[in-house]
Amino acid sequence: MPTESGYRRQLYRDDAVVLRVQKLGESDRIITLLTRRNGRLRAVARGVRRTNSRFGARLEPFGHIDLQLAGSPEGVGSSLHSVSQVEAVALYGKQFLTDYPRYTAASAIAETAERLTPIEREPSLRLFQLTLGALKALAAGEHAGPLVLDAYLLRAMATAGWAPATSECAVCGTPGQHAAFSVPAGGAVCPDCRPPGAAHPSPATLGLMSALTAGDWQVADASEPPVRRECSGLVAAHLQWHMERALRSLPLVDRRESS
Repeated sequence: MPTESGYRRQLYRDDAVVLRVQKLGESDRIITLLTRRNGRLRAVARGVRRTNSRFGARLEPFGHIDLQLAGSPEGVGSSLHSVSQVEAVALYGKQFLTDYPRYTAASAIAETAERLTPIEREPSLRLFQLTLGALKALAAGEHAGPLVLDAYLLRAMATAGWAPATSECAVCGTPGQHAAFSVPAGGAVCPDCRPPGAAHPSPATLGLMSALTAGDWQVADASEPPVRRECSGLVAAHLQWHMERALRSLPLVDRRESS
């Protein structure tokens, strides 16, 4: 498949999570994908907005798909690949399209995954696995959507090297559950290291953060709504401090779910 730039577009397969779709022209879409082996990339899906499209329904946000792409995994030529085949592995989005808390949590997960992969085609297997697992958990509905989101954000930050300290002082490393929390300092801080303006979350809030990071769902599911809200505020503040910009989807997340 030669192009005007003189290189031959390769056909290759990968599995991916659909993060975002954008309209292109009258019948096409640009699909933002987080792939297992090739990181984040964008691909053109031609004709998928037509009613007779063979695979338009498989390219909706939050789906896990297996697809064949035309392009260069090494980054030669155009940054836009082309979708030539798509098979659905699990279309998780269909499981919560009418559930606003879970849908908004999924939107925040997808936006975070895109922000944490600023370089296209840079493999990020751990983030792919985290994103896929979070969407699967939302579809299963076994845990509250906001809890799944906060667990994902904490683990994604750990992958990026930004995990907030919860069981030791973020500044001096003194072990223990400290009473203050400072986002600029990196998490929980002891009395000697506490900067002005540090928050004072409840011990249960720091315990919930630790449980979500470790995947202790027995503790997480038993947490009270005020503790969950305080935890969510700290997690969001910590994430956006390190990203140096706000996530558009986070303010839309419905956190009134209590079970």
